[in-house]
Amino acid sequence: MKKVFLLLAVLATTLTANAQFEKGKAYLGAGLSGLDISSQAKKFHFGASVKAGYLFMDNLMATAQVGYEHLDDNPDAFTFGVGGRYYIIQNGLYLGASLKYYHTKGYNDFRPGVQVGYAFFISRTVTIEPELYIDFSTKKFEDSAYGLGVTLGVYLFKDQYKLKK
Repeated sequence: MKKVFLLLAVLATTLTANAQFEKGKAYLGAGLSGLDISSQAKKFHFGASVKAGYLFMDNLMATAQVGYEHLDDNPDAFTFGVGGRYYIIQNGLYLGASLKYYHTKGYNDFRPGVQVGYAFFISRTVTIEPELYIDFSTKKFEDSAYGLGVTLGVYLFKDQYKLKK
């Protein structure tokens, strides 16, 4: 785990993204989580989510997400959440916070969480975003989860799709 944090820190200081996280841009992303370092790594764990966001101020994004999780020997779970991101020094490194409603058969939970990630721009608008996350259970601390997620994101510029006359 320390090596992953160190890798993210080194990448953040040596790489810069060509994007600017300006007020008025929208964001759409689809991601996978539970990639082999999750707290449930002893069992098969798979998560998928869809996220939408809006930069309401420079470097500050409000987000909403819907997700699905499958963990062996447990019923499938669904999550619904809201959160925010703060982009640090326009280089793609971000810190996030979220609150998710976790629902599975016979079990409901609210899970506040924190994230740290990096937006690697592979084109002017498309990113690959590795992210480390921790989601804390408010019912039983043992149900808290941490892991690595990867998201494919698209940043939509406010004037990008205007028709030219």
